Amino acid sequence: MQQQAQARGLKIFDATCPLVTKVHAEIAKLHREGYEFFMIGHKGHPEVEGTMGQLDSGIHLVESIEDVARVAPTQLERLGVVTQTTLSVDDTAQILDALKARFPHLRLPKQQDICYATQNRQDAVKLMSPQVDLVIVVGSPTSSNSNRLREVAERMGRPAYMIDTAEDLQAQWIEGRPRIGLTAGASAPEVLVQAVVQRLREFGALSVQTLPGVQETMKFPLPKGLRTDVPGG
Repeated sequence: MQQQAQARGLKIFDATCPLVTKVHAEIAKLHREGYEFFMIGHKGHPEVEGTMGQLDSGIHLVESIEDVARVAPTQLERLGVVTQTTLSVDDTAQILDALKARFPHLRLPKQQDICYATQNRQDAVKLMSPQVDLVIVVGSPTSSNSNRLREVAERMGRPAYMIDTAEDLQAQWIEGRPRIGLTAGASAPEVLVQAVVQRLREFGALSVQTLPGVQETMKFPLPKGLRTDVPGG
């Protein structure tokens, strides 16, 4: 795709998440050394399609423990595993254990390949859920990490709803539930979260409390061509 754009004289801005780009680079390097790969992720997810599309062959999608028993690499000595970055450590643990049990020489993924924002939010939902009566997740229905947040809350025994915008919030959801927990997917902008807070106030919320959690300080620069603080940006 990039080659086609360059051939047409188009200017290319790579907006891929740097965490994903790092996984792509690792796959390319190890593939040159003769490795095949398992990718833990969800079929059809854009990141999974993009990562698997980095290789013409030698990469196998694994969505479940059942897939581990069926997958058939062409050799057993040089095998690696990568994960969809928007899955948490908890999401991948059982599948990783099954892969390690079947393929003892498996090269494991680096811990830092997991999206820090995904892990932090799941940990926060685990902390928050016992303290509230209902959990609201701000995120797109197609967002993998947002859906996982809803599932985490439900596993903690709390009803949970996912909404795309403040207008999706229903008054009947919060009737008889005075303590509402609010979280958001990793890519949901703060303006959407604040709009939901305002909507909850309109429904009668009297106070907002921010729970303690990991402070995210990591920042990724814009592609050079889009920046105004560098020559040519």
